[in-house]
Amino acid sequence: MAATAALRSGDTRAHTAAAFPPPPVTARPIDRAAWIAAFRFVRGETERRAAPLSAEDQQVQSMADASPTKWHRAHVSWFFEQFLLREHLPGYAIYDERLHYLFNSYYVAAGPRQPRIQRGMITRPTMDEVTAYRAHIDRAVESLLGQAAEGALEAVLPILEIGLYHEQQHQELLLTDILHAFAQNPLGPVYDAAWRFPAAAGQGGQAQLARGIAWIGHAGDGFSFDNESPRHEALILPGRIDKALVTNREWLGFMEAGGYAKPELWLSDGWYAGQAEGWEAPGYWRRDGDGWATMTLGGIRPVELDAPVTHISYYEADAYARWAGRTLPTEFEWEVAARDGALPDAFGLVWQWTRSAYVAYPGYRPLPGALGEYNGKFMVSQFVLRGSSVATPEGHARLPYRNFFYPHQRWQFTGLRLADAA
Repeated sequence: MAATAALRSGDTRAHTAAAFPPPPVTARPIDRAAWIAAFRFVRGETERRAAPLSAEDQQVQSMADASPTKWHRAHVSWFFEQFLLREHLPGYAIYDERLHYLFNSYYVAAGPRQPRIQRGMITRPTMDEVTAYRAHIDRAVESLLGQAAEGALEAVLPILEIGLYHEQQHQELLLTDILHAFAQNPLGPVYDAAWRFPAAAGQGGQAQLARGIAWIGHAGDGFSFDNESPRHEALILPGRIDKALVTNREWLGFMEAGGYAKPELWLSDGWYAGQAEGWEAPGYWRRDGDGWATMTLGGIRPVELDAPVTHISYYEADAYARWAGRTLPTEFEWEVAARDGALPDAFGLVWQWTRSAYVAYPGYRPLPGALGEYNGKFMVSQFVLRGSSVATPEGHARLPYRNFFYPHQRWQFTGLRLADAA
């Protein structure tokens, strides 16, 4: 109940500290009970987020970038079966070989898969059958954690850990994907009537960025995804970065100044994307008399002027920065400022676009095998976002975390903060 209440308030932080993240993989002796508790919590959070949705809700796929809730629930279970149970639980019998094709996502080395755009056509297995599949995987993973020898667990825990963080990523997608689906429905369905966007810190001013060489990336303590390494040096030029996120009130100024109709503000691809999609406001905004309303997880509501703007593409963020005579920070500038505690709203509201292309850090090496497809093969034509959003599960956000999306995408909780050169 505490988890549900926290999610409804837009704050997923307070209830997760005891169960997640799990102990460090390197901790000895291995605390099996703590790992089982973390596994149960993450698996339970997926079900808590899916609980308000009907079977019909869980079936819908509103666009190619989104997936049905039912598919998310099954895919994260397939992940544990494919990468953990098949190899590390002696005598494990595959639950249903047919599900491998249906619920593989993009792991080409793991075999063929249902085309992404056709995930919404998977009416069978039913929602209840997916629930049974999840329960089967839960029992098997807990059996593995309880029975495996200490030496065997040393190989198991790194895979289990990435599986837990992987499931948390899909918990965020579960919310953003159903929000997109509900936004297409003229009835304006409500995911949770009590949901509210959390208040921003409201701290103005700027943080100074001093010229120098900064260490960037995962420092070696605790979990990280492979794209956060190796830790390396990066040049930081002198400048300033805003402490506050850009708000809806400020974005309205851009709109009222004709920002969406001025091609000189836009990257060429962004201009054509906006024209093709009919952009005149952030995603989910709609005219409401003389003002604007927006689709939220709590239903259609008036735009909160002092809340951070969200559901904007990189193209829109870049155009806004150019209109304001400013720039977006690099991901390295963001990381240095956040590490120094200068960005009070770095986490928990909106992912923040940076002007950094999503590329490999110097010396990057992907994980071996099919898990090497997790991040590395997407390092082209995308931009890095930093921080976390209102939909990000607690324990998932970390300072060096690199999120990434294509510049036209805006169904996630994506916003921006601005920066200046010296």
